[in-house]
Amino acid sequence: MVEIKKDNLEKALGKDEKAKEAPEMPKEMEIGFHQGSLNTLVNERNEMIRMVAQIESVMQAHIKRLGELGVKVKTSSGADAQKK
Repeated sequence: MVEIKKDNLEKALGKDEKAKEAPEMPKEMEIGFHQGSLNTLVNERNEMIRMVAQIESVMQAHIKRLGELGVKVKTSSGADAQKK
């Protein structure tokens, strides 16, 4: 495993050692920032789950039709996708 050295990362990202840290924001503002970020990420996750469900539905339709045409499709677990 490669050891990651923080000082090398900062140099690679163009951060100067003398650079000042970002100013602190009031606690209420930081709480709002994190809450807003979480709300956005939850919505993004829900949309991704919806998209995966749609893709799975279309894939199952193709597998079913291939089964009707006599083509046996095996899933990654090795079981037949077409139930008998």
